[in-house]
Amino acid sequence: MTLDKSNGYEAIARSFAEARSPSIGAKTVREWARGLEPGAAILDIGCGNGVPISETLLQEGFDVHGVDASESMVRKFRNRFPTTPVECSTVEDSRFFDRKFDAVVAWGLMFLLPADTQRILIGKVARVLNPRGRFLFTSPREASSWKDGMTGLGSLSLGQEAYEETLREGGLVLVGNMLDEGENYYYFARK
Repeated sequence: MTLDKSNGYEAIARSFAEARSPSIGAKTVREWARGLEPGAAILDIGCGNGVPISETLLQEGFDVHGVDASESMVRKFRNRFPTTPVECSTVEDSRFFDRKFDAVVAWGLMFLLPADTQRILIGKVARVLNPRGRFLFTSPREASSWKDGMTGLGSLSLGQEAYEETLREGGLVLVGNMLDEGENYYYFARK
């Protein structure tokens, strides 16, 4: 038996791609990225098939790199964006292309990871961000756990207080939050 390192998303890659709204998240990510320099390097962690987050960033002219643990999702990403670097890897194993980024986005990923992995990821993001770099991720405001609606596997939000502390430990500062039209709660941080 093979362990699914994509937290259940490899098994549902097709239905996820069909169900994922091409607009929810795009407007917020576009507005967040407007404060970056033209052509800035952005890492999309948990990029999936690239729609809509990577696609939006590419349309805005950014240098996007993607990482996702689902082979099927990465294959779809490569087919859709053949010149955009993408790696099939878990966040724990990825070396994030051995480079620095001006911004990192982890939309719809953080809460799929175990608590320790979420903390590790925030630390890794802090290390790959350039000075004054930006980090955006989504996870519920309140500390909570639930079953993921698509995979049926457990999901976990550490809650805003714990995220803020973990960001601070990594040298990042929480600079804002918001709720979007899909009821996704955003954390905006800076190095």
